[in-house]
Amino acid sequence: MARVILGGLLGGLAMWFVGFIFWGTPLSLLALSNAGDAQSVAVQAALAQNLGPGGTGAYAIPWPGTAAGTAAYGQGPVALVLFNASGFANPDMSALVGGLVLGIVCTLLLAVGLRMAGEASLGRRLTLVAIFAVAITAYSQIGQPIFNHAPWGYFIYLWISEIVGWIAAGAIIAKLLPAAAPVASQQL
Repeated sequence: MARVILGGLLGGLAMWFVGFIFWGTPLSLLALSNAGDAQSVAVQAALAQNLGPGGTGAYAIPWPGTAAGTAAYGQGPVALVLFNASGFANPDMSALVGGLVLGIVCTLLLAVGLRMAGEASLGRRLTLVAIFAVAITAYSQIGQPIFNHAPWGYFIYLWISEIVGWIAAGAIIAKLLPAAAPVASQQL
């Protein structure tokens, strides 16, 4: 059990570090589009004026729940606005701490799952982690451009960052868990 906990803790740190590289450095600019300063200020003012009274939330623009909104949705442009009425610092140190805690919780669950899978070889453990990392994150992240017509570039970048994070965490956990017992050769 000590190896499971240690693996989960170190795996969470690895996942957090990978996430920081992808999202806490200028590398993250690869995933984002820039409207420019003047346009950003104009959109920010429009958001404050039109969404501010509703408060923080995820807003489908236009709202597709009415006949007029459905017609406007079909004509475009459309947006899913993740709106925070109060704003926050960039980078937000509390988000970094919260992200580390979330990473540790998730990788502790991964460590428990790998331990429950039995004493497999390191290669087999890494293969399991990679298969699950690709499968689960693909549905979660690549599903956004498919189902919601979200921007492909952003979600592919997010998907790759998550795969790398899970594999880094899984490699540490897989290495720390007990190795498979050697199989005795059978005599004929």
